Amino acid sequence: MIKIVTAAQMQELDRRTIHEAGIPGRTLMDRAGSGVVHYIEQILGPPRGKSITILCGKGNNGGDGFVVARLLHRGHANVRVLAMTPPSELSRDAATMYRQFVRAAGKSHIHLFSSKSQAQSLLRDSDILIDALLGTGLSSDVTGRYADAIDSINEAGRPVVAVDLPSGLHADTGAILGRAVRALLTVTFGLPKFGLFQGHGIDLAGSVRIVDIGIPPAYIESVQTRTCVMTSEFVRASLPARKPSSHKGTFGHAGIIAGSVGKTGAAAMAAQSALRVGAGLVTVAVPSSVNDILESKLLEAMTIPMPETKARTFARTAFDRLSAFIAARTAVAIGPGLSTHPETVELVQALIERLDRPAVLDADALNALAGRASVLTTCKVPPILTPHPGEMARLETDATSQSVNADRIGTAFRFARERGVLVVLKGARTVVARPDGAAAICPTGNPGMATAGTGDVLTGMIVGLLAQGLASWDAACAATYLHGLAGDFAAAEKGEAGLIAGDVIERIPHAVMNTYES
Repeated sequence: MIKIVTAAQMQELDRRTIHEAGIPGRTLMDRAGSGVVHYIEQILGPPRGKSITILCGKGNNGGDGFVVARLLHRGHANVRVLAMTPPSELSRDAATMYRQFVRAAGKSHIHLFSSKSQAQSLLRDSDILIDALLGTGLSSDVTGRYADAIDSINEAGRPVVAVDLPSGLHADTGAILGRAVRALLTVTFGLPKFGLFQGHGIDLAGSVRIVDIGIPPAYIESVQTRTCVMTSEFVRASLPARKPSSHKGTFGHAGIIAGSVGKTGAAAMAAQSALRVGAGLVTVAVPSSVNDILESKLLEAMTIPMPETKARTFARTAFDRLSAFIAARTAVAIGPGLSTHPETVELVQALIERLDRPAVLDADALNALAGRASVLTTCKVPPILTPHPGEMARLETDATSQSVNADRIGTAFRFARERGVLVVLKGARTVVARPDGAAAICPTGNPGMATAGTGDVLTGMIVGLLAQGLASWDAACAATYLHGLAGDFAAAEKGEAGLIAGDVIERIPHAVMNTYES
């Protein structure tokens, strides 16, 4: 996991690195610029022969931009720098980097910003734009020439790489300060900033990459934050070893209570996902009249028919049999496709009150808890809840989807603490929170996953990992990361618009394998 910090915390880390560790600011800039160029090459291809315009402000962010320009020039790109201020107004380190660029490329590559029309002309004639205008210290609305420059970037229709943070974005909240750059890629330095994963930052930052600029690990350890970004290293360390002597019993037996008439697909996808993430055995409990339908969809998972209502949903009389079903499983998931039939809701509430093993509650299990979330405190093992913003709003008092999305980290943390559960708040940059205040943000996933069934896939993956013996926190974080990564692989092959949940299921093994190889 990588800690997420505020602007003030990052500035303090920079200060300590420079003044206590004795690493010059210019060295940090060189490392930052090198990191930006590395990711440009990795994601946008070799710079040779490309027209690249770097927009540089007067502060350290602009200094990073001058380093990027010098290195891209060395890589035989056609580099132009659009400087927002004359050299005399640059910060000390930025001025040093400006002089180094001029020595390497000559003054003819530098254009002093004079008007929006001048900027538009330069930017339209570019293959790639680099935003090095404003850094993490911004706290008031962008105006004047900087506003014109940001508007010109956004209107140019070119791939944009943001240096540390999209200019105009509040580093802590993700709010737009007047206007902000819309980036394809943000390369941030040292540690990621909260604003990249909150508010408008989710849409404006694009893909986020992190560059190690050499801040001493002891300084990072001293930072007081409980919020992190999930990493492939964390996931790899969480997954169980698969020894040659293993058998299907080694990797647990996941139970899934799901389905109703017209909604057996949700149960099937959860079961398939649990198997794809490595569970040894999976059994689905389902209303009796739809059991045959579910069996026809599943080859590797087992099913058990249960008493049902006339509406072909779980009946209250299924309580004893479902209690025995839960007792015979390593971990359980409750919710996908259950329906909100009153009798089914009553049954689900009764089952949740007696949960005594690792469990995932999703979909209609969460709807059954609306107005009755207090029953969660009776669970002997804290369950994992996987709400989307609408379900989260129904679980909280006086909340709306909009208020949940406005403070995703805070909402997830407060509910986890108050109810003693783990919360996986789904959506762009899914948040996982636990009762002690720790939270993790998922960097994987894409808009193509905003489609029916992907939540059922995540539920299956979490219960599949719980069945294999992972602790609840590890299972929730690892499954969320792998779920997003599988979706990214699927989108890379099929595009985002036509992505379906089955595409994500197919690529779960690839995501797991990639995590081991990365």
